[in-house]
Amino acid sequence: MAAAFVSKSLLRVGLVGQQNAGKSTVFNMLTGANQHIANYPGVTVDKKTGYYRHRESKVEVVDLPGTYSLTSFSLEERVARDFLLHDKPDVLVNVVDASSLKRSLYFTFQIMEMGFPVVLGLNMMDVAKSNGIEIDIPVLEHCLGMRVIPLVGRKKIGKKVLQDAVRAAAGQSELNMLQISYGELDTDINTLHSMIEEAGVAVTHPGRWLAVKLLEGDCEAERVLGQLLGEDNAILATARRVRENFAENHYMGVADYMVGCRDELASSIVAASVKETRVGRLSLTDRIDAVVLNRVAAPIFLIATVFLIYQLSIVKGYELTQYWWPFLAKFRALVGDVLPAAGMLEDSYLRSMGLWMVDSANALLNYIPIFLILFSLIAILEDSGYMARIAFILDKLLHIFGLHGQSTLPYILGGVFAGGCAVPGVMATKGIPDHRSRMATILTVPYMNCLAKIPFYTLLINVFFTPYKSWALFFLSTITIFVALLVARLLTVTVLKGTATAPFVMELPRYHAPTLFGVGQRAIERTWQYIKKVGTIVVAVSVCVFTLLQFPGADREKMAAFHGNMDQAVTAFYQAVEKSRYKEQLRNQTVLMDLINLNTTYKAARLTISSADASRALDARYEKKYPEFFPFLKPKGDKDAQIVSKALRNLTSQRDLLRRQIREAQIESSFLGMVGRSLEPLTQWAGFNWKINVAILSSFAARESSVATIGVLYQQGADENKSLEERMGAEAGSGNFTPLHALAVMVFFALYPPCLAATIMIKVQTGSYKWMLFSIFFPTSLGFAAASFIFTGGRLLGLTGIQVMGTFYGLVVLLTMLVGFFSSRGWGSPVCPSWGRLPSKAK
Repeated sequence: MAAAFVSKSLLRVGLVGQQNAGKSTVFNMLTGANQHIANYPGVTVDKKTGYYRHRESKVEVVDLPGTYSLTSFSLEERVARDFLLHDKPDVLVNVVDASSLKRSLYFTFQIMEMGFPVVLGLNMMDVAKSNGIEIDIPVLEHCLGMRVIPLVGRKKIGKKVLQDAVRAAAGQSELNMLQISYGELDTDINTLHSMIEEAGVAVTHPGRWLAVKLLEGDCEAERVLGQLLGEDNAILATARRVRENFAENHYMGVADYMVGCRDELASSIVAASVKETRVGRLSLTDRIDAVVLNRVAAPIFLIATVFLIYQLSIVKGYELTQYWWPFLAKFRALVGDVLPAAGMLEDSYLRSMGLWMVDSANALLNYIPIFLILFSLIAILEDSGYMARIAFILDKLLHIFGLHGQSTLPYILGGVFAGGCAVPGVMATKGIPDHRSRMATILTVPYMNCLAKIPFYTLLINVFFTPYKSWALFFLSTITIFVALLVARLLTVTVLKGTATAPFVMELPRYHAPTLFGVGQRAIERTWQYIKKVGTIVVAVSVCVFTLLQFPGADREKMAAFHGNMDQAVTAFYQAVEKSRYKEQLRNQTVLMDLINLNTTYKAARLTISSADASRALDARYEKKYPEFFPFLKPKGDKDAQIVSKALRNLTSQRDLLRRQIREAQIESSFLGMVGRSLEPLTQWAGFNWKINVAILSSFAARESSVATIGVLYQQGADENKSLEERMGAEAGSGNFTPLHALAVMVFFALYPPCLAATIMIKVQTGSYKWMLFSIFFPTSLGFAAASFIFTGGRLLGLTGIQVMGTFYGLVVLLTMLVGFFSSRGWGSPVCPSWGRLPSKAK
C-alpha cells in the first residue's frame, strides 16, 4: 500500500475545514495560486484547485468549501461530501483554528470516520498565542493518532513541514487514528458496518462512516443505500429500528446522543492538550465587538462605514479620473490614426464602428480609479472580519421583512455597498435553507448596486449633483436597500406566503489586520474582471447597438441638404483664402480633407496636454512631421497663414455641426431610435427623452452599455476628446435635462430589471419561466412608477432635484419603518407560529 502511494506521480490532497479557519490562506501558502480569501462565512462555494511540487511528486490541492459538518443540508456540505466520496483524495489536510480547537474537532471527528489519511493543520497559532492559549502538540497528536502541524498561513509559517507531513501521510500503509466511541451504540454500529461490507456497499462508501450516518438518520445516506440495494433492504430496516428503540428508551434521538459523545470526546482532548493562561480576560475581538455590536452604536457605525466607502471611493476616486482620462483619449487618437481617415461628413463603416467601440469602452474604463479604491475598501471589510458583523447586525431586520440572516451574503455579492453583481448574488442564494426566504432574496438581489450601475450613477451625479455628491451617493447606496426590504416584505405576505423561515446561527470570526498584499490583490483581480467584461460583453453589445442605431439610415433628402450645406461651407473657405498665397496649395479637395483631419487630431492632442513643456514638445513633433500644414495649425506672424487658420476654424466648426446633426438624424431614424421615440409619450411622465429610452433599452443586455450608449448619443465634443461629463454638461446647460430629470432616471435605473445574464440565472435558480418574467415586468413597473412620482410630482410642486431627493428618501424610509414596526408586532408575520425562530448568536 505504501509503495502504491509513493510511486504516484500525482498526489491529490483535499483541503477541508470549518469556515473562518484560514483554509483558503493555507491553500495560497501551499500552491501560490491566486485565490479569493474572505473572512465572511460561505464565500467559497466551489472547490478551488492548485498545484505544487514536492521532491519528485506533483501535488494537486483541492480547496473545498468551508463547512461545519458532512451532512447534506447545505450546498457547501454537499460539495465537500461529494468530493470526498467520489474523488477519493490520497490525503486530507484538516485546517482548524488553533484558538477554537474544541469547536473545530467536531468536524475533524467526522472526516476521521471516513477512513482517509488526515493531517491536522493547526492554523492561526499566532492568534491562539496572543489569546493566552498554549497547545501541547505531541499530546494532541497522541490523542488523535495523526500528525498535527502548527501553522500561521498568512505568514507562510509551517509550509515545508506541512508538505513533508502530507507526503508521509500519503505513504502510510495503516491508519492509527482515533476511533470515536459512541458508547452503547458501538455494537449496533459494528453490526451495520458488517452488513454494509457483506452487501458490497463499502467498496464505494466508507463502511463505518455510512453506518454512523444511517443511525443519525442522514437522508442522503439513506437515499444512496436505497438506490444500491432497494428501499426495503435489511440495512435500512435495521438502522431505523435501532433509532426507534433508542429514542423510546432514552427519550432523545440517536443524532443528539452522537453529538453529545463527540462533544465529550472533544472536551477531554482539549483538557489534555490545551492550557489557557488568560482565563477571564476579554480578547481584542470581544472588546471591539462591545462597541461595533452595541445596540445603539451598531447601526450608526454601519451607516458611517457605508458613507465612508462612497466618500473615499467614488467622490475622491472621481477626482483621480481627470488624470486617467488623458491616457484613454490618447488611446482613442491612436486607434483613430490606424483606422481609415475620416470623410468630410460621413466616415467609412469600419472607422465608425471602430471609434464607436472605443468610445463605448472608454466611457467605462474611465472609472477604473474609482473601482480600485472601492474594491480595496471592501476587501478590508472582508479580511478584517467586519463583513460578518454586518450579517449579524442585519439578521433581525431581515427577518422582519421576511428574509433570512443568510440573505446578507447574496446582497453583499449583489452590491449592497457597491461593486457587486446580481449573477453571483442570485447564485449565492443556494445556501438559504428555506424556500420562501430564498425566493424573496433571489427576486430582490437585483435591486442592489451592482458594479455596472456605478458608472451610470457617477456620470449623472458628477454632472447634475456636483455640490451634493456625497449625499446623492448615500441616497443611491441606501434607497435600494429600503426598496428591497419593502419588496421582499410584499412578496412574502402575498405570492410567497406560507413557507416558514429557518433559524439563523452564525459564527463571528475574530478580527484580523488585513495585509497590503491581500487587499491589493483582491482589488486588482476584481478590477481586472471589470475590464474583461468591458472588453467582451460591452464591446459585443456596443456592436449590436451600433447596428440598431445605424440602420436603416437617415432620409435621402436630409442627407442631400446636409451635403449642400457642407458644399457651401467649403465654398466660403475658398473665398476666404483666395487672397492668401496658399490658395493654390489648398485647391485640391484631398489636401483640404487631410488638413481638416490633421487640425481635428491636433486639437484633440492638445486637450491631453497638462504642461507647457509637453505643449512645446507636441508642437515640435507636429511641425517636424507636417511642415507644410503646421503654419495653418499654429500661425506665427504669417498673415496669410492666419487667414487660412481662421477660415479653417470656421470650416471645421461647420463640419462638426453638420456631422453631429447627421448622427442625430441617423439615430432618430434607426430601429432603436424609433422605439425610443415611440416610448416618449409614455416616458415623458418620468422625464425620459428618447436618448435615455435608447440607453435603458440597450442596458438590458448588459448594464455597462447604458453609459456606453449615452457616450455615443451625446456626441457633441467627442471629436475633441471631451469627457462624457463635459458633453452631458452642455445638454444640462441648455435646460433640456435638469437635475430632476437625472434623479428620476437614476431611481428608475436602480429599480430596473436585472440584466440578461442575471435574468437567465433567476430562471436557473427558480426553475421557472414565470419567475423569470416576473423579475422583468415587476421591477419595470415599480421603477417607472417611482420615476414618474419623482419627476411629475417634483415639477408640479416646483421642487429642485435635491429637494425631491430628500423628500422621496424620507417617504421611503418612513414607509419602511412603518412596515417594519407592524411586522415586528406580529402583523402578517411570516414566521411559522408552531416553532418560532431561534435568535441569532455568535459563538
